[in-house]
Amino acid sequence: MRYNRDNFQSRALKFSYLVACIVLVLTWASTTNSQNQAAKRMAKFHSEEAQQPMYTEYRGVRLGMTMEEARAKLGVPTMKSDELDFYVFSANETSQIAYNAAHKVTIISTDYTGGVGAPDYKAVVGTGVLLERADGSMYRMVQYEAAGFWVSYNKSAGTVPVVTITLQVLAK
Repeated sequence: MRYNRDNFQSRALKFSYLVACIVLVLTWASTTNSQNQAAKRMAKFHSEEAQQPMYTEYRGVRLGMTMEEARAKLGVPTMKSDELDFYVFSANETSQIAYNAAHKVTIISTDYTGGVGAPDYKAVVGTGVLLERADGSMYRMVQYEAAGFWVSYNKSAGTVPVVTITLQVLAK
């Protein structure tokens, strides 16, 4: 096969244009992706900044309180241990308070049978839409990274639904 300099230069030029186009497309895609990620981070920052937790305690007990402080607010638990206290306040309201190794409150979870006595979901997780599952149950969780916890509202399906409201420290 004979070497043709003009044919080689033409192919090299086409290849150079192709490489330049690929580099241009990849650069554009990377820049667009970076801009989208930056916009998402800023939106998240601003939404957290503007979004203040609405539901931060239960009967005066807050995440991070000591076991002694929680028990002073709630009284003597029905069942107690160094890891978890269980309270029965009525036939419709029970609560579990979980503690870490330092005996600080890390989870507060309350069940309202039949929804009796439960706060409105908007007072717990805000005005956003509850996610409805196929079985008719509803759920919404909101994370407050700046405050270091999340809160959820869960309503089970059935003839006697149970509303569970949970506050929990975010894992670090």
